[in-house]
Amino acid sequence: MDLLRPFHMLIDGEPVSGDSPLPVVDPATEQVFAHAPNCTRAQLDRSVAAARRAFPGWRALDIERRRALLEQFAPRVEAARDELATLLTREQGKPLAFAQRELDSLTRFMRGQCRLTFPTEVVNEDGPQRRSVTRRVPIGVVAALAPWNFPVLLAWWKVIPALLAGNTVVLKPSPLTPLTVLRIAERLADVLPPGVLNVVSGGDDLGPWLSAHDGVDKVSFTGSTETGRRVMAGAAATLKRLTLELGGNDAAIVLPDADVETLVPALFWAAFTNSGQVCVATKRLYVHRDCYDAVRDGLVAYAKRVVVGPGLDPLSQLGPIQNERQYRRVLDLIDDTRRAGLTICFQGEVPAGPGYFVPVTLVDNPPEDARVVTEEAFGPVLPILRYDTIDEVVARVNASPYGLAGSIWGRDEAQAMRVAERIESGTVWINETMYLSPDAPFAGHRQSGVGVEHGLEGLLACTEPQTITLKRG
Repeated sequence: MDLLRPFHMLIDGEPVSGDSPLPVVDPATEQVFAHAPNCTRAQLDRSVAAARRAFPGWRALDIERRRALLEQFAPRVEAARDELATLLTREQGKPLAFAQRELDSLTRFMRGQCRLTFPTEVVNEDGPQRRSVTRRVPIGVVAALAPWNFPVLLAWWKVIPALLAGNTVVLKPSPLTPLTVLRIAERLADVLPPGVLNVVSGGDDLGPWLSAHDGVDKVSFTGSTETGRRVMAGAAATLKRLTLELGGNDAAIVLPDADVETLVPALFWAAFTNSGQVCVATKRLYVHRDCYDAVRDGLVAYAKRVVVGPGLDPLSQLGPIQNERQYRRVLDLIDDTRRAGLTICFQGEVPAGPGYFVPVTLVDNPPEDARVVTEEAFGPVLPILRYDTIDEVVARVNASPYGLAGSIWGRDEAQAMRVAERIESGTVWINETMYLSPDAPFAGHRQSGVGVEHGLEGLLACTEPQTITLKRG
């Protein structure tokens, strides 16, 4: 099958070309390998208008009818899994096996989110004279803005709850990774009534146009905290509802009783999966003095065996950074670490030639105020930090302005639970990381986000409460 046959947007149920091509770069080669449509302002207005027209009919459908239609999504994605995974690797850079896992996670979430339902209506009786009923109603047109690190999963997990709740959607993938999202939209185009789901691609202007658009009622965005502030500002004029899943500087704490030998591989992949380009990846690793040397040396030994290379090479375990801007930023962070005289205890090898490849980099016990500690690298760079007491490490972890996720590692589950309860983050894992479920709420604290995704709370975030009160007699 031709992976690179022409790509189209989905507007009002029809395939639509852009007025100009949007180049898409393969980060393993630094070369343009395909083009996506570049949505014009007029085409965006058309997509929002189509969603607005489709909204009354879609919201009028019973939730079970909407659910039955949405349940057709996962099988259609599964039928094209291998083709989609190869395309995803080309545009994002991740190894093919990890692209396949992203597609598998997508279909798992599609099925899980389709099972969500609203609680029974709340009924309040105020004596014989009055009866109040509270129900959940859809918000309207939802703009879904997706990032480039997990472009498929993070795009589509916004769509299902919004549609299930009775909203219509305009989905915009990142301009850096639009292709796989467009291909999935192509496969789903005939499932829903025209205008219920619209998918547009375009350059840097498209996101601000969409988040500020008068015809949009809610914005759901995943990306950096800096961009999230701009999205919030754009949405303010019409008081749009917001769900913002933003940056994090997630910490892992290794307790003194940890089983180091079995722990090291899990800690490595907690930090370096997707070359560190994961919102909930471990960005700071705090290790108790009693096992610090063993953990550091174990990570160095493990990192020496990990292969960095093009995602389509079956030997590659880590791919390139997705785009040049982030590549330059990560290299600057490593250079700053050297300029500051800090100890880099390991730096791996990368392929010669083109590609945005950054070596796996481990930094040995830098000070708490070093850039490599205070900034979210979003790349394959990990500071390993020594601590002495639980009170000390909890205070250091919580000093960050972010609070997306974290993890605790140790044999004593009761102690690990006590530490987890003190961490000021929306999600804390014990002896694992990155497990997310369509049934469990996912939310950032502080500057890591606004609102909730997943679970009942995520579904309710796609609605507004409406109370109807009847006075009798």
